[in-house]
Order: sequence, then structure tokens, then C-alpha cells
Amino acid sequence: MIRIHDTLSRSKVELVPREPGKLSIYVCGPTVYEVPHVGHGRAAVVFDVIRRYLEWRGIDVTFVSNVTDVEDKIIARAADEGRTEQEIAQRYEAAYWEQLERVGVRRPNELPRATAYIESMLRLISELVESGRAYVVEGQGVYFDVTSYPEYGELSGRRLDDLLASAGARVDVDERKRNPVDFALWKAAKPGEPAWSSPWGMGRPGWHIECSAMSLDLLGEGFDLHGGGNDLVFPHHENERAQAQGAGHRFARYWIHNGMVMVGQQKMAKSLGNFTTLADALDRHGGRAFRMAVLQTQYRRQIELGDGELAQAREAVKRLDALVRRARTTGVPSEAALDDSVVAAFRDAMDDDFGTSDALALVFTTLGAANTAIDEGDLDRAAVLVATVRELTRAVGLELDDGSGDDDAEIDDLVHRRDQLRNERRFDEADAIRGELAARGVLLEDTPQGTIWHRA
Repeated sequence: MIRIHDTLSRSKVELVPREPGKLSIYVCGPTVYEVPHVGHGRAAVVFDVIRRYLEWRGIDVTFVSNVTDVEDKIIARAADEGRTEQEIAQRYEAAYWEQLERVGVRRPNELPRATAYIESMLRLISELVESGRAYVVEGQGVYFDVTSYPEYGELSGRRLDDLLASAGARVDVDERKRNPVDFALWKAAKPGEPAWSSPWGMGRPGWHIECSAMSLDLLGEGFDLHGGGNDLVFPHHENERAQAQGAGHRFARYWIHNGMVMVGQQKMAKSLGNFTTLADALDRHGGRAFRMAVLQTQYRRQIELGDGELAQAREAVKRLDALVRRARTTGVPSEAALDDSVVAAFRDAMDDDFGTSDALALVFTTLGAANTAIDEGDLDRAAVLVATVRELTRAVGLELDDGSGDDDAEIDDLVHRRDQLRNERRFDEADAIRGELAARGVLLEDTPQGTIWHRA
């Protein structure tokens, strides 16, 4: 039984799929006007891990994540650079996926772009207008009337009266709106901006409507799980839910949100200028270290992902690599059954709201036991433990490097020859072989069980 912390109910609940054995997931993707930063990388890895683990558990996952390719920031960037909005969106979407591939994030089953779903958004807006939950402001666009949806505020835990009072006190509220919290479904066209034809004149969709329309189109009524960063709970996800259900659709059955990447006491954000680009972090520490750092903290918690945290994660990855390299070079059998008790404990940790930190602690305990088994010469037991470590890291998308390559057999021969020379006390010749291997990036470790080697 998999249990998750459901944002809507504010409690840990059993994740019961709409259809047995299958799970439908929608995760809000990037607005592509800039290169991704570390916070975007954390969110993407979190949901990639969730997806991979569910599939490892034997569940058929349909994973959808969108790209917002028309939005105020994209329009502003295009104007600044003298390019079209499409050129900006395509460039930064490519930059986004270039970096995510470095951390092993798989592409969604469906990757909808907002501009390809305008008709779906228009249908949904029309349903809201016809039902009286949305209204037209001439020359301005179409707005959702939040007071027409009594459940507004349930997802974020905010009272509508408080929201209305707070927003009403602002001096920048558009007085043509019925309520200060009402939000745009359709924005009237402005000169020089991209626009599409609609029953309410030329214009473009509001940000919130795109995810409601695309998720329902691709995953259907009452899809299972909607995810994103916890900074999206309000207003984005609150508005998504209000639009969809206000139009009479059954929306997401569960909601799940990851915590923010922090820099000191502030969240990492482009608007605050305190971000590190994902490319810079990966250039310094590598994709596997980044994934390890994300895994070491449970997804709902805040996290810092600076150089210190990523350097520590890189060392943790090296420990895992060292085990599989040692196993390969000391004759540990490469094929073995898994340790069922360890697998069961790992599954229990992950089934409890995707508890990656507890699951990883178990992996490293197993790593220690495997090294002990090798030290004691119990290679059959070591094989079971090493195979288990490999399988459990694979379940969360962390591939290990055993140092194997096309020249493994040649290196094995040189290491064997060096051992013979050492036994014959021909140390100068043995040292020459060590030097030759070091020049090729191959390091040797002399242990009581013999010499093992790995690539630097």
C-alpha cells in the first residue's frame, strides 16, 4: 500500500488509482523564458523519482508535464531580444531538457505545449461563461468569479473571505472585476503580442487555464495525481481546480507538492536573483551527485543544494561506485538473487510518502554489509548484497559505475602481471606497471584479498 501526503486533505492517505494497476500523473512544467536553475532541477528529479519508483513497483504510469510557451515573461524576453515568442520558447525549452537529461530525468509520456491547446482552453472557458461562473469585461477579457465556486480556497487552506478582504485593500485592483481575487481566463489582445481568435475577441489564455484544459484532455476526468512545487498551491493550483470543477469536470483526485530549494532563509527564484543555474551546478558536481543530493532529503522538505551539499552527495556516489568496482575486480559473482528483507524494507520506506532519505540510508547500510562480506571472503553473500544495492539505486534512477570498459581484460592482465612481479620481489617492474596504469587513469588498491582496480 502506497501512502502519500495529499495537499487537499492535509493528511497521509492511501494512493488508490482510478484504474487498478495504472496511475495518471500531471505535473506543472516550466515557463520557458530562461535557462533552468537548481530549483527547477530539484522539482524535476523529485517527480522523475516518483514516476520511476511507481513503475518499479509494477504500476503502469502515464506521466504528463506541460510547457508554458506563451506568457508575459516570454513576451517581454522576445521584445527585449527582437525575436519571436516562438523562438524564445523553443530555445529555452531545448535548454531545459538539455540539463534535465544530464540528471537522468526521462521525458514525459506526453509533453503538451500551451499554444497547441488553445481550442481546448476556449471550450473550457465557454463552459464557465455559460454556467455563470465566468464573465466578460469588454476590452479586458474573461474572468473567473471566485465567489461562484464555494470550495475556492480548500486546496490552499485559505478562507475566501480573508482573500477577498486582503485583495480588496490593495490599490492596484482592477475595479472592473466583480471581486478583487477574480482571475483572468482570457486576456484581450495588446498591440504586438501573440493573439488567437475567440468568442470574446482576439486574445490569449491566462496562465491557469492551460493546465486545467491540458490535463483533462490528456488524462481524462478524475485523473489520479496532480503535482508541482509547493509555491504553486496558491494561486495556480487553486485556480486550476476551481476552473475545472466549476465547469462540471472531475479534476485531480490527489495533490502532491515538493518543497522549495532554499538559499539561506529565501527560496531560490529568478525573481529574487539568488539562483544558481542547473548547468553551473552540474558542471561542478555532475548529474548523479545532483540526483543523490535530491534523494537524500524527503521531497516535501525544504532543501539547500549549494556546493557543500552537492560535494557531499558526490562523495556518497563515489562510495556506491567503489563497491560495485570492488565487487567486479575481486571475483564477486555478477549474477545473484536479491536480499528479500532489504528489498521489503526499502519498499516500506518508499511506500511511506516516497521516503527517499530512509530508503537511501538502508542502501548505504547494505553497502557496508557488502564490503564486510568481501573482506571476509564470503563472495556469495557479497553478490546478493551488491545485486541488491544495484537494484535499489536503479529503482530511483541512480545508475552506478563499475568502471568497466573495452580494455578491462587488458587491465586485468596487467594487474595480474604486477601481482606476479611483486611475489617475485621485482618491485621496480611492478611499480612501472602501476605507473603505466595510473597514466591511463586506472588506480590500484592492495587489499588482503588481492589487488583491485578502478578508473579515476
